[in-house]
Amino acid sequence: MPSIITVIVIFLAIGLLLSTRLRPDLVALMVLLSLGLSQVVTSSEAFAGFSSTAVMTILGISMISVALQQTGAANSLGKLIYKMGGKSETLTIFFVTLVSAILSLFMNNIAAVGILLPAVMSLSRRSRIPPSHLLIPLAFGTILGGMATLLTTANIIVSGALKQANISSFGLLDYLPVGGPAALVGILYLALLGRKLLPKMGSKDSGSLMRLSERLQEQYFHNQPFHRIRVLPNSPIGNQSIRESALESKTGIQIVSVLRGKKFINSTPPEMTLLPGDILVASGSVNAVILNPIGLVEDTTPSISNMSIIDSEPMVEVMITPHSRFIGKNICEIDMRNRYGLNVLGIWRQGQPVTENFSRLNLQFGDALLVQGSAIKVNLLNRNQDMMLLEEDPDTVFRPAKIGLAIAITLITLTLASLDLYPIPLVILTGAVLLMLTGCMSISDAFQRIEWKPIFLIAGMWPLTIAIEKTGLAENIIQSIIPQLINLNPVWIIAVFLFISMLLAQFIGGPIAPIIIIPLALQASQMLRVDPHPIAMAVALGCSIAFIIPVSHPVNIMVMNPGGYVFNDYFRVGFPLTILSFITILFAISKIWGL
Repeated sequence: MPSIITVIVIFLAIGLLLSTRLRPDLVALMVLLSLGLSQVVTSSEAFAGFSSTAVMTILGISMISVALQQTGAANSLGKLIYKMGGKSETLTIFFVTLVSAILSLFMNNIAAVGILLPAVMSLSRRSRIPPSHLLIPLAFGTILGGMATLLTTANIIVSGALKQANISSFGLLDYLPVGGPAALVGILYLALLGRKLLPKMGSKDSGSLMRLSERLQEQYFHNQPFHRIRVLPNSPIGNQSIRESALESKTGIQIVSVLRGKKFINSTPPEMTLLPGDILVASGSVNAVILNPIGLVEDTTPSISNMSIIDSEPMVEVMITPHSRFIGKNICEIDMRNRYGLNVLGIWRQGQPVTENFSRLNLQFGDALLVQGSAIKVNLLNRNQDMMLLEEDPDTVFRPAKIGLAIAITLITLTLASLDLYPIPLVILTGAVLLMLTGCMSISDAFQRIEWKPIFLIAGMWPLTIAIEKTGLAENIIQSIIPQLINLNPVWIIAVFLFISMLLAQFIGGPIAPIIIIPLALQASQMLRVDPHPIAMAVALGCSIAFIIPVSHPVNIMVMNPGGYVFNDYFRVGFPLTILSFITILFAISKIWGL
């Protein structure tokens, strides 16, 4: 009866996931409750997934990715991939897949996706390529790269089983001749053919793919360059601070940044001293009658793109609240620069931007102000009674000074995790705590930004793995197949074990499947009198062919919510990749072992 219930739950879960009528994490919780209430698994086994290594690793790596995002490391990596891919979507997908595959050669797949996920989301906004076109290549790339190294969980388990059976085990590079070609074929497929099967944007418009600063700049200024004003050598405001000069209140302009020689100074606090020869990049009204008497003149040299000016100091919108003290006052009276350390670049009123002559306008309820300043100053507006932050910038860098420390702690953490000296979740969580203690992120930010959907999805499906193993379903199926293999060619025997490993990995996950299959595979090789190594290789890599069902690998689940994917998206892109991987692995094994 437990076996029958388990089979029914498997088919019902697949049906619900395919229908997409219910959220996958809700389906997972239904699986957990069904197996628990029917007593196929005990209550402690039903909730064992919440303390599983996969869940705890995802928790820790989610926190580390927050630190990389807040210190600017993720943004920098996104810029690097953007430079490599240029404006070509094909090249961008290729480099995302390639980078993720290379990274997974040296670290756990979950860690690789956790590190790259915020960088790829930043890349998506920078390149205006939908996340749905980049995140499946990211997840599949890490799985493909993991095939070529010993450091993947399934490969480690298989190598350990060989050693335990007194058979020479696989070393660090022994998986490369088989896994390498499979990874290469998979990367080329995703970049050339698979990208055409990726889901479209759906309801998202192109504006939602733009960076927030870029979108606001386009809405307010219609991509027109800011004014450039030169400080003449004899200017009375030369060698005065912005506060002392009262430049903004006198002229009605708002300083965005300062070009000093060939260097842009994006941070312009009130204490900043203006020097003769500086070029002030400003918004607002430029009136020569007002500027010339104080030694300022509009600069007519070729303009510089707005985005190069505002990249370091992001733009955000704030709305005047109903009971704001600012209602009826103008920008000069509020003195945003001295009071909050922010520049006001424009006002949005009655559906239209006002970027000229706005400094003397009295503010009304419903007005939105376009402000620019450091991420820390902008973040303080969340506690402001007079203004409400309309949208947070996901690319905001809160702690740029900590970028080197964050990268160093992350690299040490991942190195220790790859050496397998301690349990991976323990190492990853230790790294996350160190990032909090060193000020690379706050604990509140870490918990707020955790993606809970993949955690509940993995934890909910975990009892299904226990049920399949506990009821002996997989073992019974394999035991019934072994007698049918006696008269088959060794290539077909390997193909059968490759197929069984691949099929089982779809439902119970790559890390669990080899534990069940490899003892039976070694027993079969002894009964059939064939070399155990090609069969063991087939089992290890078959457990990594996890492209059809999202629950087959944690990395697929990690990208599900950010990419807006449904169950069918994985099948549509992953099924051809599964066939290609199967054929490539089988061909490589047969050639290497001369079968």
